[in-house]
Amino acid sequence: MDFKMHFERAWKLTFSFIVPLLLLTLVMVGVSFLSLGILAPVTMAGYFQSLLLLVREGREPRVQDVFSQMRLFWPLLGFSILFFIAAGIGFLLLVLPGILITLGVSFACLYMLFFMTDRRLSLVEAVRQSYDLTVRGRIADQIVVFVIFMGLSSIGSSLFILWLFTQPLATVFLASVYEELQEDREPVGR
Repeated sequence: MDFKMHFERAWKLTFSFIVPLLLLTLVMVGVSFLSLGILAPVTMAGYFQSLLLLVREGREPRVQDVFSQMRLFWPLLGFSILFFIAAGIGFLLLVLPGILITLGVSFACLYMLFFMTDRRLSLVEAVRQSYDLTVRGRIADQIVVFVIFMGLSSIGSSLFILWLFTQPLATVFLASVYEELQEDREPVGR
């Protein structure tokens, strides 16, 4: 996998569409904050789909894209609740199991939102497809993708204004990798 090409593509697209991406990211964060996190998973699904369309078609992201995946509200809310319960139990036992659960689920579900929005798969099938792609695929490449994605997201989380730039960059990078991985796969659920 050519990580340099994906990063350069993400960099170019991010800064070509910086204003719409900043607005899209601000709306996603604002809606998530105002809804006390309840709408966070579904707005993130819309965000991921919008950035996938940016990578695939060069389509400029629009603010209303954040709300385009409301059909996924219940499955994503249920998944989020189960994830937080599992991670919470892990953190209650000791900190290390909570960290391992969080990293493991995050890694295995790296492409879950793309599968749910792009291929319109159910939650269970999207998790299965994402797991197959990350854990059963070229795992070394996927670990590098995960580290880059989480690294970019984490760097920005230290300062909100920086996060507004790094989160779109990280997500466009991930969408670019997803797009490459989907070239050989048969469309499912369209």
